[in-house]
Amino acid sequence: MEHHTPPTPDKKFLKQIFLHHLTRIYNGKRFLRERTPHLVQLASFEALRLGIQEFGGDVKKQIERMEEIYKLIGETPSPEICNPIRTIVRDEFCLDDNQSIPLLNDLDLMLYLQILEHINITSYRMLIMIAKLLKYDEVTQLLTENFDESADNDQLFTLIAKEYITPE
Repeated sequence: MEHHTPPTPDKKFLKQIFLHHLTRIYNGKRFLRERTPHLVQLASFEALRLGIQEFGGDVKKQIERMEEIYKLIGETPSPEICNPIRTIVRDEFCLDDNQSIPLLNDLDLMLYLQILEHINITSYRMLIMIAKLLKYDEVTQLLTENFDESADNDQLFTLIAKEYITPE
């Protein structure tokens, strides 16, 4: 099979790519914002409940920043067509309410929240690269703030998981 290097996209196509990925992450974050209170209730460990609440606050701030980004570039969010985050969260991460060991549900919560943050980190990284190509300086800053929060949340859930599984 012959490999081809794709042509460099022009500004119009770059903006289309940017909007596509921004809309996916925006709609995913909106879905998460709606589900966060339920995720807090599923947690049995106080530190995890507090971590999920902090995560929910960050989700709200990230949505607000993305709404600012849409204004800065003169666009509006598109309706949801495909939302990979919804697919992951849809059934509350496949958690079993009848689990006899609450620790297993809590560890699943942390695992799936970190998976979501890894999706967000990767998406923000790509959006930042495209924003720089489009010379969207303010947008790049807002995306960097979102990226940093997602990375911090990933670390937070790693630290909480260590509390569970590290012997005293």
